[in-house]
Amino acid sequence: MNEPAAPVNPQKSRTGLARLWHAAGYSLAGLRAGWGEPAFRQEALAAIVLLPASFWLGRHWAEMALLAGTVLLVMVVELLNTAIESVVDRVGPEWHPLSKRAKDMGSAAVLLSLLLAAGVWLAALHTRFLT
Repeated sequence: MNEPAAPVNPQKSRTGLARLWHAAGYSLAGLRAGWGEPAFRQEALAAIVLLPASFWLGRHWAEMALLAGTVLLVMVVELLNTAIESVVDRVGPEWHPLSKRAKDMGSAAVLLSLLLAAGVWLAALHTRFLT
């Protein structure tokens, strides 16, 4: 009478709406964890201003989507960078060149997303006000 072992992660056995409901809860927990990071908080506060501004600044849906999308992309990349840093820190606190490389690459990804967002927003502001 060997009973099957319970799955390590109960989410793996859920289906349908129960899976979606629990996945949404995990996502909200991730956003709460992100809020604990100063960089994510700064980007989220900027998004509170920039997301509505994207609808005012954009002249058609594609511009609005591009402006809003770059703001959200920065937040997504920041969350992924924080996840990478958390995993590296979980593996061990000692310095290792691969740990440094992973953290540096995550940071570079954030930088590139910020540069993309800044470039798109500056181009939109230039087009709207200087042409």
